[in-house]
Amino acid sequence: MLEYVKFKLATGRVAWLRDQRAVTAIEYGLIAALIAVAIITAVSSLGNSIGNTFNKVATSL
Repeated sequence: MLEYVKFKLATGRVAWLRDQRAVTAIEYGLIAALIAVAIITAVSSLGNSIGNTFNKVATSL
């Protein structure tokens, strides 16, 4: 019985090491986070630029 448990633990560990689903999920999560940071940076920069343009127009009026 003990040998069977050892065998199951060993084969389960090997199968767990070969499983790449978690790695893929982490990679997709990192890509999504980088895209979110890029979007936030772009929107923030664009928002400041538009704000400055509206301020110039308001001062001109």
